[in-house]
Amino acid sequence: MSAKPKASEAKAPVLKGQEAEDKVLEYIKRMNRPFGAVDVSANLKGAVPKTATQKILVALAEKGDLVQKTYGKTTFFVANQANLEDMPAEKLAALEAEHKNTEEGNKVLASEVRTLSTEVAKLRGTPTDAELATSLEEVLAAVEKARGRLQPLRAGTPLVSAAELADLDADWTKWHAEWVRRKKIFTNFWQLATDALPPQEAKELAEDLGIELDTPEHGALERGAFCSPSSVLGKRRR
Repeated sequence: MSAKPKASEAKAPVLKGQEAEDKVLEYIKRMNRPFGAVDVSANLKGAVPKTATQKILVALAEKGDLVQKTYGKTTFFVANQANLEDMPAEKLAALEAEHKNTEEGNKVLASEVRTLSTEVAKLRGTPTDAELATSLEEVLAAVEKARGRLQPLRAGTPLVSAAELADLDADWTKWHAEWVRRKKIFTNFWQLATDALPPQEAKELAEDLGIELDTPEHGALERGAFCSPSSVLGKRRR
């Protein structure tokens, strides 16, 4: 069973006789540009059928209301310019003045738009009250943390001497080098021992043997400033 056509799809009422002729002439004059019968009928939403539109256009051309032009096999119709009302100089001047005023108004509005757009961009870049409160809390927490670090010094806690720093540097360099050496020996050995094993079996073997690999903290320390070749404890603290 076919669906009923929707109300929005209902065709426009078909005009006939003088109504159809008036409709076609009014459209051609209003648009004031060349049209063919097919275009006129389509633009009128089928209110005047194509065949009737062609006959009406020819009849209007014979009356002198339209001018008929033929280009090859295509025929166009345009309003007879001689029948159109001339534009009085006063009305033309008024339209030009209105056009100029409209352009000036557009310039003012465009300037206001640019100003408002700048203000909007500035407001969007300004932190909200909630963001300011969060930033303030973070700053206050950082200040308290810094004060906590300064408290021992303010209480008269003795500073680490240069000799003690030198000893710490020497110990750090010694034991870090030993850690790197032992880690390299183990890595080479473990690769040889587990080269033929799947990763899962190698992992299980390490667990059975009780091998403890570096933790994420070890990795972070190795990548950090303490393990930088150019840094030592004394230089960082001075």
